[in-house]
Amino acid sequence: MSHLTLALDVMGGDFGPRVTIPATLKALEQNPTLSFLLFGNQQQAEPFLNKIPNTYLDRIHFHHTEQIIEPEAPFFQAMRQSKNSSMRLALEAVKNGQADGCISGGNTGALMGLAKLLIEPLPNIDRPALTSLIPTMNGQSTVMLDLGANVEVSPNQLAQFAEMGHIFAEIILGLVYPRLALLNIGTEENKGTQTLRDTHQKLLKRHHLNYLGFIESDKLMNHLVDVIVCDGFSGNIALKALEGAAKNIISLHKNPESSHLCLMVKNYVMKAILYPYYRKLQKINPDRHNGATLLGLSKVVVKSHGGASEKAFFYAIEYAARQVQSQIPQQIQQRLVHL
Repeated sequence: MSHLTLALDVMGGDFGPRVTIPATLKALEQNPTLSFLLFGNQQQAEPFLNKIPNTYLDRIHFHHTEQIIEPEAPFFQAMRQSKNSSMRLALEAVKNGQADGCISGGNTGALMGLAKLLIEPLPNIDRPALTSLIPTMNGQSTVMLDLGANVEVSPNQLAQFAEMGHIFAEIILGLVYPRLALLNIGTEENKGTQTLRDTHQKLLKRHHLNYLGFIESDKLMNHLVDVIVCDGFSGNIALKALEGAAKNIISLHKNPESSHLCLMVKNYVMKAILYPYYRKLQKINPDRHNGATLLGLSKVVVKSHGGASEKAFFYAIEYAARQVQSQIPQQIQQRLVHL
């Protein structure tokens, strides 16, 4: 694809234009094929838009709206508030073919609800799954889904997630025959819920998948597999636990209350004791893996973390652009038809 346009919810996330506009500028600088449709309150965005050099302005089209969906609004209230909101207008631009994909850091429930309402699902997929790359200790990445879109799932739906995750890993990670596992509380065949055990039996019969069985949550970052499949409830808890642990580890030697001498000692100890992992700790920063895709829709929709920094939001934009350029929805649709 020689040129692509992304629709961006400027008001989404905890910091709105303060983060989304500078991240947009960075994306424009990095990718000359990229242009944006921006949706949000122009008055609030203006101070940040004014910092964008004139050379990039022809690749930005701003659509003003004063309507936003509150980050903490309950699902049904958020859906009622959605008319003319920056999030809904961005998704409608994708639906109408004006944009190739959408990125928002706004209300997760509303984004998933509106995306499923407005964007056509792929054939043979019951529900889209929130999908992301999680970092591993060797500096690689693992595909994980579902991360919160579906609290309750059937064995058929988990099997669909496995098929989509398999294709996604092949394309995004450049793998052949990626290793796949189900997240469970143990690796024995008799462990877990009936749904997991039934799904396990289904996947064992799909010989085109490199299915290895169950994986436990303490091994998520060990790169034992390339795709981890789970329901949205378990996946969201696991993801939040990983994010919190990674941020706490990284911040151990950055405590602002420590004296200069204590900080030096902490850094020395971290490097001396954890030297084999010290450089890798920088690679597991969740900011570098910001962005979760609603996999199973006919267009690319990416959810950024609400508290994302400018750098993290840029990674979400880059993640969405890469999926559009790789034609992820189209490739999944074609591959599933062959199956």
